[in-house]
Amino acid sequence: MSRIYLGHLSEHDPLHGYLQHDIQPQINAASGSSKYRVFRLNGSNDVYLYEDRNTGTKVIGKFFLSSRKKDAAKAASRLTREFDNLCMMRDFGLAGDQHHVVRPLGRNYSMNALLVTECCQGELLSEVILEVIQGGDQGKLFHKLTALAYFLSAFHNRTAIGVGVEFHQDCDYMDRLTNKLLEIRAIGGDDARELYWLRDQWRNQPRMWEDQKVLVHGDATPENFMFGKGLQVITFDLERTKRADRVFDTGRIAGELKHFFMRATGNKDAADPFIGHFLWEYACHFPNRDSAFQSITGRTPFYMGITLLRIARNSWIEPEYRQRLIREAKACLRRF
Repeated sequence: MSRIYLGHLSEHDPLHGYLQHDIQPQINAASGSSKYRVFRLNGSNDVYLYEDRNTGTKVIGKFFLSSRKKDAAKAASRLTREFDNLCMMRDFGLAGDQHHVVRPLGRNYSMNALLVTECCQGELLSEVILEVIQGGDQGKLFHKLTALAYFLSAFHNRTAIGVGVEFHQDCDYMDRLTNKLLEIRAIGGDDARELYWLRDQWRNQPRMWEDQKVLVHGDATPENFMFGKGLQVITFDLERTKRADRVFDTGRIAGELKHFFMRATGNKDAADPFIGHFLWEYACHFPNRDSAFQSITGRTPFYMGITLLRIARNSWIEPEYRQRLIREAKACLRRF
């Protein structure tokens, strides 16, 4: 995980006392003269690493209220949601050597809606993907995707409630993506009408309604999963956790893999072996692997398609590549 050193936290900053007296004792005994080095993580303006130079203790601080996000009520709601979701998933047993949701250590609404969590060490999925793209060992990515499939199957299967999915919610989400692309003029009226038509074709497929709701991560991107030793997977950023079709997560991972490889290599099919492996490994955690794989892959193109649309709406995407993402999203969605 990349980080940028910013300096030391002033002892006169209220955050210093909060970290020293409220947070650090939950991990180890705080020193009487803690000195915190501050790092910004992954180029984010809102997520920081704080390291006590005396004890080596590290924690992560995420601010929901900032110069970019000024709505205090919304920030407080997001903080509450993420803190509660982290606690909830750990209560489902995802707190251990193999399947691990980071431990929340504190929330402070008066300090720009601050969430503090433990700091875990590992390698991000995005880093593993880029390593393979740059000529690294493909076996490493296959292994890590096996671990991720195992983790997500536990995340989903432990939280199933026996109530059918409400696929219309995902159709509504696709509409929001389509409308955003219209707003930024990435697509025209004809494109939007085609996307609305494709949405309806998927809505009419019985298979899109056949599974039961589970809790999904909700933001299953390569930046939100970290790997330790063996099959250990660590996750964080559960602000968007919700009840939905399990393929909301697995399809997003598939779409992100396609995007990473397509952008780097120019080959839209370069990620296919990894996508197939990931979905096959996920399916092995069901009583009938073959039928589970058939069911999951039957729904995957829709979620891959909306993932590519989601990526295309970002301002940092180059216009030419944005159009390629949209074309590939349509190709996925046409596989209804």
